[in-house]
Amino acid sequence: MTVFNTDMHIVTFVFVIFEAMMLLIQLLIYLQRPFEKKRIYYITLLILFIIYNVCGGLFPDPKFGGISLTAQNILAWGSGIALACYLPYYFYKAYGLVSLRFHARYGVLLFLLAPFLIFFGIEYLMQGNIDRAVKHGVLIPCIYAIICVIVMYRSIKQEQGEDKKLGKEMYLSLIAIAPWVSMPILSYFRVSQLPEVLVMNGGFLVITGLFIWEAIQQTREDHIHLTTLLSTVGDDEVKQDLFLENCEAYRLSPREIEVAALIADGLKYKEVADRLFIQERTVTTHVQKMFLKTGARNKVELVNLLKGKS
Repeated sequence: MTVFNTDMHIVTFVFVIFEAMMLLIQLLIYLQRPFEKKRIYYITLLILFIIYNVCGGLFPDPKFGGISLTAQNILAWGSGIALACYLPYYFYKAYGLVSLRFHARYGVLLFLLAPFLIFFGIEYLMQGNIDRAVKHGVLIPCIYAIICVIVMYRSIKQEQGEDKKLGKEMYLSLIAIAPWVSMPILSYFRVSQLPEVLVMNGGFLVITGLFIWEAIQQTREDHIHLTTLLSTVGDDEVKQDLFLENCEAYRLSPREIEVAALIADGLKYKEVADRLFIQERTVTTHVQKMFLKTGARNKVELVNLLKGKS
């Protein structure tokens, strides 16, 4: 069953709508918490999945006027390659898998993007045979994807150590990236749109579930940590809730709130740095950013603003 008199399957359309809604929600959250870099990586992944589903669902379609079949094929396959190139980078940055660094930065360019440019950008444009270009173009990516998953598995074992909780989350991420391995295989055998969409977006749903779960866990841990830290603020007349509300009103990051709480407790920059295990110049940078956000001209004014005394 297709939609709007196009070749896009209704299941593909449902995934596009769902991902578009998720994108809107994540963008709104990011505007409130722009310091969360991991959310940027997830938003980028969302955009690439939407492009992949739209291009793969609509193209190629002879009835689609305005775009040649050659351009449609390149858009359809190119969107999949772009997604495949980004996934290792996402897991490298989101989960800190150092072993994926080479693959995330260089491997995907050599073994995914380069074959696409050679076989689709040159062979297909010169000969016009999409079937031959696909069979030649996905062979190397298929082998490389398997290698990447093996590297990721070893990285997970190394990162896990004694932390069984971390291990469970990372093994789920391994399940999430499994469809990435199947992408070249599905492309090679030219399976229909529905199974390909279900496999690829199934992995996306696992990634989304992991992302939401980790965001909830991180929020809880940040709240507990900040509550413990704010209990050291030595001003009985000021409630911790008011201090936190003012920090959130000025859109201070969790690290900036930690620095502000310790400064409010009378600690000097060097003492704050020692407490948070960061460098003194990093503390100075955080304070300067808080000055810009709050309009405070010095530490005393900053503390008074956050305590609600001004």
